[in-house]
Amino acid sequence: MQTSSIAYLKKEIQAMPHAELVAVCTQLIKFKKENKELLHYLLFESTNESNYVNNLKDEVSALFEDVNTQTIYFAKKTIRKILRFIFKYSKFSSQVTTKIELLIHFCEQMKALPLDWQTSKVMVNIYESQIKKIKTELLTLHEDLQFDYQDRIGAL
Repeated sequence: MQTSSIAYLKKEIQAMPHAELVAVCTQLIKFKKENKELLHYLLFESTNESNYVNNLKDEVSALFEDVNTQTIYFAKKTIRKILRFIFKYSKFSSQVTTKIELLIHFCEQMKALPLDWQTSKVMVNIYESQIKKIKTELLTLHEDLQFDYQDRIGAL
């Protein structure tokens, strides 16, 4: 099956009557859970981005409370699950600051873990790769915003 370009799909959507467009959107959100989550974000959360980020931070904090700190292996699995959660919900937002805020919060929570994760090469690599992602995302921001985040990154 051939996939159409975004421009062509956009043109077709603009030509659709309202009722047919609602039916197509309803069918899309029934097809995949991620589509439903994206539509929820676009309709309800995108108008108040700071509230959205704070809700996600609360959920990340709750996920960090469930990290099994008995072994590095299980902690690593849970931490990767948390990262998948962060990347899934940060890609809904078109703002770069959302991803940066969530990754900084992730690193702060990881540092606060009652686990000696610095002895594990894998865990250190996970942490350092998130720091690198934060720094590369910062380069796309305005200089004033970069300066605001530099202090928080320096503490990490």
